[in-house]
Amino acid sequence: MIFKTKFLRSSYSENSMKNNNILWNPKLNPKIVAVMPAYNAEKTVKKTYNDLPKDLIKEVILVDDVSHDKTIDKAKALGITVYVHSKNKGYGGNQKTCYDQALKRKPDVVVMVHPDYQYDSKLVGVLCEPIINGRTDIMLGSRIQTRRQVLAGGMPLYKYFANRFLTLVENLAMGLNLSEYHTGFRAFKSEVLKTIPYHKFSDDFIFDQQILISALSFGFNISDIPVPCKYFKGASSINFTRSAKYGLLTLWTVTIFLLSQLGFVKIRIFK
Repeated sequence: MIFKTKFLRSSYSENSMKNNNILWNPKLNPKIVAVMPAYNAEKTVKKTYNDLPKDLIKEVILVDDVSHDKTIDKAKALGITVYVHSKNKGYGGNQKTCYDQALKRKPDVVVMVHPDYQYDSKLVGVLCEPIINGRTDIMLGSRIQTRRQVLAGGMPLYKYFANRFLTLVENLAMGLNLSEYHTGFRAFKSEVLKTIPYHKFSDDFIFDQQILISALSFGFNISDIPVPCKYFKGASSINFTRSAKYGLLTLWTVTIFLLSQLGFVKIRIFK
């Protein structure tokens, strides 16, 4: 699928030094499906879509959660497969539909990218590479590299420090060393989504943390890579009140995960 004709004459190993842009053996021919949970993204969906590496992605799916703008029209004009909710189901509810539709395509990897152009979607291949080559099960595109870079990109100061605090707590609780858990740019091995009970997760923003912690409880590996991120007028972002609620729910989710691991409680979203 990737430079296939170039590799008909020789092996992957013989050419690896000459073709440094090759991410995986073309014989693997992985099926990658990208999903976009969308809400009022008419100003940014085209830019996000145009940056996606079409030679790597089999299909792009957008699920619209009752937008009040022209997100649907813009997406359809781009040739994106569009599904529309009849009523607003929330950010988590949107992701559930995204993954339901993606899994119907029998993919090897499902990539979730917010269509708000905050993340560099050109890096889909780099994000998927560790999964396709069998080194991990979930990849996160982390916005956190240095404080100066993140703040220069426009992340509000309170969100930066909240992100750092929650990430520290989650790393300590789960025995990981990730640089961020709260990104909207993620890739999942299909087996992850087939295994974890994501339909039982919240329909709100805390879905993002429940899916990671649940996956860890089922024994899946999680890794991350740094990706550029930008905040600007028109990019989606939750307000302070909802951010505070999200932070508290993240701490609650970590707490019940630890209690379930110790055998004190039985939580249906964890193994």
